[in-house]
Order: sequence, then structure tokens, then C-alpha cells
Amino acid sequence: MNKLAINGGAVSRSAEFAPRQSMGEAEKNAVLEVMDTGRLSGFFGSPGPQWLGGEKVKEFECKWAEKYGYKHAISVNSWTTGLMTAVGAMCIGPGDEVIVSPYTMSASATAILFYGGIPVFADIDQDTFNITAASIEPLITPRTKCIIVVHIFGQTAEMEPIMTLARKHNLRVIEDGAQSPGVNYKGNSICGLGDVGGFSLNYHKHIHTGEGGMLVTNDDQVAVRCQLIRNHGENLVEVQQIEDLTNILGSNYRLTELQAAIGIAQLDRLDGYVHHRQRLASFFGKQLAEIPGLTPAKVAEGAEHAYYLYPVKYDASITGISRNVFVNAVNAELPSVKVWEQTGFVEGYIKPLYLAPLYQTKIAIGRTGYPWNVNPGIDYNYRKGICPVVERMYEQELIYTPLIREPLTETDISDFVAAIKKVLANASELVG
Repeated sequence: MNKLAINGGAVSRSAEFAPRQSMGEAEKNAVLEVMDTGRLSGFFGSPGPQWLGGEKVKEFECKWAEKYGYKHAISVNSWTTGLMTAVGAMCIGPGDEVIVSPYTMSASATAILFYGGIPVFADIDQDTFNITAASIEPLITPRTKCIIVVHIFGQTAEMEPIMTLARKHNLRVIEDGAQSPGVNYKGNSICGLGDVGGFSLNYHKHIHTGEGGMLVTNDDQVAVRCQLIRNHGENLVEVQQIEDLTNILGSNYRLTELQAAIGIAQLDRLDGYVHHRQRLASFFGKQLAEIPGLTPAKVAEGAEHAYYLYPVKYDASITGISRNVFVNAVNAELPSVKVWEQTGFVEGYIKPLYLAPLYQTKIAIGRTGYPWNVNPGIDYNYRKGICPVVERMYEQELIYTPLIREPLTETDISDFVAAIKKVLANASELVG
């Protein structure tokens, strides 16, 4: 018997998985070019040509829009502020309901609260992990104004039926593509089907500027509203001739020239990163499909996957060992982790958002239950059990890995699979 590493045996692989390193000479040269100008930010918060930012910000936005076929791209200093900008641009106000996934980073929902909107959580599909038209429709009420569709893990949601449903009920749609840049849904660039969408440029994403985000839209008025909210819009409404002042009270959500310069260099790398991950994912998925108890990631018809993370469904009734024991045993077979993206498996992903204290106590802004108290008599149900698929994935079934990424190779992934097979072949060591 090949004794498991978690029980003192030899590891399956001792060589460290290469960490990601997306910064190179192009980024260094871009930063130095900006440094030499002395203008690290080009924005003014008042009327004039610099209201839309400096040279590098405008170039970055233009290149992103042109590359993926959007009419407008609007950079922001984080995707959190990007979501807040998008929600504001949809004119969400106190008591308005917005349907969103509970299986996502908290900002997808808290952005709603900043405008007094009320998050309503829809369950996810058990294969794509995204909300669907079927899970959204029963939650629509006369107070529903918007849907936020999160393309989780890099898997594009099935947008066609969602957009049909939204048009039927006159709802706005925001696409949260934080984890899914550079992919398509039925030939359309993701985040271009809804009213507005966008991407994260956080350090852990496919490409990054340290922190940052990019909004995209094909609607001229939505673009102006996003630009106003990003840069002290209250100072610009007369110049922009905005009649509806809803949420135009702006802030400073602006990207710097340094970040934009890095983003321009990074953008050239994005397609290569996505294609590399897709190739590794195909290789990994074919091997996982032969292992009982593990279900590899599925891609919806007409959709593409960017593989920010690679999700796997785990069935303990088949493997005979609990998810936690399995994950710990596999990771023990692999080299020590110095940075997070070298991790083998992680279990559960995000705890369903509605179980967080914020939603359980309904204390978000102030002490009196705002914004839920705007709609007295309405029971906003955040009790355990409202989204059974999400809860099952979090508590029992979902595991995921960040190893499906550049610069790793099929040889690296084969070593990972060997560790998985070794643990399952020796599962008897872990029982009892």
C-alpha cells in the first residue's frame, strides 16, 4: 500500500507549483512612462476635458471597448465601486428589490444596500452555479427593479432566458463578470447583453491593476450616469444636461494613470490567459470524469468558461470519505503553499450571503432596519433553507481549485490528478 502523506507517507509531488507572475517588462515600462510625466492621475472633479480622466485612462477604456465590442467602457478603482456605480446608474432607490445570487462575493449584494435597495436571493443551478430564469421568476414582485447576474467562477450564465424574462417584466439587468473576462455567450461578449456589466481588476483576477474594475455598456445614457457617479457627478449635472438626478450624488471611484498604464499592457495578455486555462480545464476535466465521486465543471450550451476557479462536485456517498477529509488528504500530497493560488483543493466557497449577520439582523445602514423598513409588512426571508442548492454546495458538495491557470502545464495537472487518485485508492486509511 502506498501510504498517504497525511498519515506519514511520501508526498505525491514535492516540487512547488509555479506561482502566477503576470507582471513583466511591458508593465514596468508603462509605469515608468507615466512616472516620467509626473501626472499620476488625470481626473478633475469639475467640468472640462479631464472630467473623463487622463490620457492612459481614456486609452485603456477605449482599447477594452474596442477589443470586445462594447460601445462604452468606464474604468473604476475597484469592482466593488463598479457594482455600486452600476446599481446607482440603474436608478435603484429605497425599497426597490434587486434579485441576486447568494453564492458570490459580498459586494454583489451590498452594492444594492448602498442605495437603499433590498437584496432578494435566488437559488443557483447545480451544474453552472449561476442563478437562472427559473430561479429568478418566482421572486419577482411589483417592487422588483433589477437583476444582478453573477457569472461565477468564470462560467457565463444562461443570459438568453434571463434577458427574455427581464424584458417581460421591464427589469434592468446588471452583469457581474468579475471572474469572467474575455469570454462569450452565444457569440456575444459577456456583460454586453445586460444594461451594464463589468469586470474586476483585483490582484487575484485574470489580469489586474492591483485594484480596479471596468464597467461596460452599450447604452449611451447608462454610460453617462456611470461616468457621473464615478467622478463627483453632483458637480457636472448641468453640463451633462441630466434631467433625472437619481443617484447622481457621486464620489471618487476613479482609476489612476499608473493603474491604467498597467491595464493597457495586461489587456494584451488576457486572451492568452483565458485560452491557456481553457486548455488545462479540458485536460483536467477529462481525467476527473473517470474518477467516481467527482463531477468536473460543466459548461452550459452556447456559453464559455474563463476558469477563474475550477469547480468540482464531490459525492462522499461514492468515495466513502467526507469532503473535508478528502480535501485535507489531497492537499497533504502536494507541496506546501506559499501563495493562495498554489492550493490544491478548497471546499465550500462562499457561505450563503443571506446567512451573514447583516441579513440575519437586518442592520445595514443606521440602527433602525433600513432599508428593509421602507417596505413595512414585507417578510424578507433570509432564513436557512431558502436556497437549498446553494446550501448543499456550500455544506456538502462543492470543492474547487485555483491550479487551472497559467503558467502551469498538463504535467502539473497530471501530478494533481495522481494525488487525487492516490487518496481515493487508499481511502480505507481515512475511515474510522
